[in-house]
Amino acid sequence: MASNTKYIFITGGVTSSLGKGIIAASLGKLLQSRGFSVTIQKFDPYLNIDPGTLNPYEHGECYVTDDGAETDLDLGHYERFLNIPTSQNNNITTGRIYNNVITKERKGDYLGKTVQVIPHITDEIKSNFYKLGEEGKYDVVITEIGGCVGDIESLPFIEAVRQAKWDLSPNDFLVIHLTLIPFLKAAKELKTKPTQHSVKQLLEAGIQPDILVCRTEYHLPPDVKKKLALFCNVQLNSVIEAMDAESIYDVPLLMKKEKLDERVMSKLKLSSKTNANLDNWKDFLGKLKNPTQAVNIGLVGKYVSLPDSYKSIIEAFTHAGASIECEVNLKLISSEEINSDNFKSKLKDLDGIVVAPGFGERGFEGKIETVRFARENKIPFLGICLGMQVAVIEFSRNVLGLENANSTEMDPNTPYPVIALMEEQKKVDQMGGTMRLGSYACDLKKSSKAYAAYGKTKIQERHRHRYEFNNSFLEQIESKGMIASGKNPETGLVEIVELKNHPWFVGVQFHPEYKSTVLNPQPLFVKFIQAAIDNKLK
Repeated sequence: MASNTKYIFITGGVTSSLGKGIIAASLGKLLQSRGFSVTIQKFDPYLNIDPGTLNPYEHGECYVTDDGAETDLDLGHYERFLNIPTSQNNNITTGRIYNNVITKERKGDYLGKTVQVIPHITDEIKSNFYKLGEEGKYDVVITEIGGCVGDIESLPFIEAVRQAKWDLSPNDFLVIHLTLIPFLKAAKELKTKPTQHSVKQLLEAGIQPDILVCRTEYHLPPDVKKKLALFCNVQLNSVIEAMDAESIYDVPLLMKKEKLDERVMSKLKLSSKTNANLDNWKDFLGKLKNPTQAVNIGLVGKYVSLPDSYKSIIEAFTHAGASIECEVNLKLISSEEINSDNFKSKLKDLDGIVVAPGFGERGFEGKIETVRFARENKIPFLGICLGMQVAVIEFSRNVLGLENANSTEMDPNTPYPVIALMEEQKKVDQMGGTMRLGSYACDLKKSSKAYAAYGKTKIQERHRHRYEFNNSFLEQIESKGMIASGKNPETGLVEIVELKNHPWFVGVQFHPEYKSTVLNPQPLFVKFIQAAIDNKLK
């Protein structure tokens, strides 16, 4: 491992969903602002090899990296905050660890030894802890341990963290424990006992946290901080208050105010490489909180009851809206509830419409009605992945008159398979990690709306799909005014479709939302919001 890399481990206690990912991303941002190169990785304790086969209701969206890894949605936060790409090595699950160990055992790598959780599983976890640090690119590697201390499935990870302390020098190892300080309304009191118990569990596992970050709805009085320091065995100035924030993007500044970065640097014996500079971040927050206009955008999909299913899309609208000082009021609409009788009432009063990605036929016809409404009423439209495919199918049915045109995903026997299974997918019989995944090139037509957004003819965007535009219908579709404005230069795969006679109607086969960050808003989202503003002012 790289001797000059510092390793920070973030654990959680009391309850899940406290925001370890946001704290990790915020700390990474603060250290980055001081001139350090930082990366963040997530270790998830579930047995799936990756979240690619998980229903979004189970785990939120599946985030895709440039190198084609299907990962936890927290990696999206890491990229959005740090403005640098993550990779396959930034998200490791228990399933991946066990898969690696069993593969080695089958090959005979353990020379006949009995393969056990300790040392073989913990050694495999540790080698993955250090992998990014060994690349020599990073001053600091932040590792978020998923789940809660005390969870059975987290035990091997916690033990690996304990062992890491002995692998690393004292100035290269740090543990931050994120915990909850609940407020009991009946007693009108903040309670420290759950945190004390959580730290006690960590101590029983052999780990003393260096810093406590305390999620709370109310300010922590000095006596509460003293109590936490005393009974959790940490220094008083290492008890960090993490108040509920108006926006996740406030958290880096709140953590700076609490001096989290200073405490970390002090304990790791780090000196700032530059003066901390968060001016760009503050500019973004200023625009986010002081919009000069507002639009109503409908996000139509089938997983809308869990907004985390569309996390990257929602955040991309935040970044793009702030960049042009526009408040985007997103209305999440279930495509299952839209039909030919009610689509007007469901979709009225929208300045723009997005049809979201997804798989399967549930809610599919509702998406068809949505696209038709946007096309016929000249409402700005953005279709993402399946949303683009729906746009092609709707156009084929209602403009070309190809009755029952469909995707072979929805109807294998459709007479007009305008969307069909990709050639390389036809032999695939496993679900996990087998789609077209990761970053691919796309060439844009100069006269197109896509080119107007990106300002260049060659782009790279991330994919996650099995089905594609069927090029045997391309000439017919283009003859009626739906143009293929973006294509993959190697395969000829249609990546982007647009309507000629429409103010702003764009469908993309890729997922533009994955590459949107605070400092680099995704250009298609920016142009779409601008089109929605223009539509509203008509």
